[in-house]
Amino acid sequence: MRKILILASREYRTSVRTKSFVIGILLAPVLMGGSMVAFMLLKDKVDIRDKTIAVIDHSELMADTLVKTAEYRNENEIFDEETGEKIRPAYLIEVVQADSSDLFNVRLELSDRVRSRELHAFLEIGSEIIHPSENYEKSRIKYYSEHAFMDDVINWFSWPINNRIRQIRIAELNLNEEAVGDLFYWNNIESMGLINVDKKTGDLQDAERTNELETFLIPYIMVLLMFMMVMMSAIPLLTAVMEEKIERIAEVLLGSVTPFQFMMGKIIGSISVSLTISAVYIIGGIVTASQMDVGDMIPFHVLPWFFTFLVLFVIMVGSTMAALGSACNDNKDAQSLQFPAMIPVLLPLFIMIPIIQNPISGFATTLSLIPPFTPTLMIIRLATPVTIPLWQPIAGLAGVILYTIFSVWAGGRIFRTCILMQGTKPKLANMIRYVFRG
Repeated sequence: MRKILILASREYRTSVRTKSFVIGILLAPVLMGGSMVAFMLLKDKVDIRDKTIAVIDHSELMADTLVKTAEYRNENEIFDEETGEKIRPAYLIEVVQADSSDLFNVRLELSDRVRSRELHAFLEIGSEIIHPSENYEKSRIKYYSEHAFMDDVINWFSWPINNRIRQIRIAELNLNEEAVGDLFYWNNIESMGLINVDKKTGDLQDAERTNELETFLIPYIMVLLMFMMVMMSAIPLLTAVMEEKIERIAEVLLGSVTPFQFMMGKIIGSISVSLTISAVYIIGGIVTASQMDVGDMIPFHVLPWFFTFLVLFVIMVGSTMAALGSACNDNKDAQSLQFPAMIPVLLPLFIMIPIIQNPISGFATTLSLIPPFTPTLMIIRLATPVTIPLWQPIAGLAGVILYTIFSVWAGGRIFRTCILMQGTKPKLANMIRYVFRG
């Protein structure tokens, strides 16, 4: 054990005493939060160039309303009230008369004008939008643009069109618009948490409004932090072991330690590095959240689970990477093995959104109990506001412990066989044989 700790201490000091380690700790949160900071800084930086939108109104009921509404907006809503500076683009409505027999060519011509930047977009209003019939095509309102999905202009058109439809329908029924105003009042349903009892005082705690950002952001940060720790500490073991094998450093070390001690020393060193980095980030996050008066968002009850699963995850992945590194003879071998070995680490990132949306579904529960995916997926589920049955993280932890023991045992047998082997290509069949036959 003493030799393992000496090797682990060597690995740890080699990692944390480098400038790249310090720079990595400082830059990682900057890169992670860079997009958020950029969004906050640039959210008010909008394109204020005027936008011309062509309108084809088959109903002949909406064009005048859109022109007048746009003119009112351009006169009253696009300038700063204090400075008089223009802060939003003006919307210029161009009404296009289109013959239904040649409609396709009209659309093509307008599309070409959008591509040439003469128009920003064009809108086509169906002829039966007031009273939709079985002919769905005639009641559609279509907005044509090169980037319609992310175009804010489409949202602006929605209100004047629907408000005008409402006015026409009220007039047809001979109703007073003011008298029926409440008919169009929309009540939003607020998202609330659950009522709790304070475990210390026994007092009832009223439900609080659900923070959608907190519901998504906390699990996302937790899993991203775990992923980053594995990527920074466990994944590099593959190339580190391969380089020590190629440079004959391993042969020197194996003169005084066993292959298992050599491998475990590197893994424990990696665990120490990951715990150091994660502790820095978590403490920094707690301090920052406290200063911003959002300390209640921190899931303190999840942190013990996080560190437990993190240690086991690093051991699990690290032993695999060390074993694969011992089987490699050059960078080409390492590159061919690294990506397949990273699939259990990467896969949870692709499915975490449905897990966050429904953490107690059968899909989420089943995958979070499969050991290679348990550390990340179980942390996602525990970090959501939904209460997870206690037996599930306990069962997941038991499965991860057993799988980690198997990973260390299998990795140790591959490492012992391959670390001094030269010239043999790392084939899956050979490594399976090394695990069970040595």
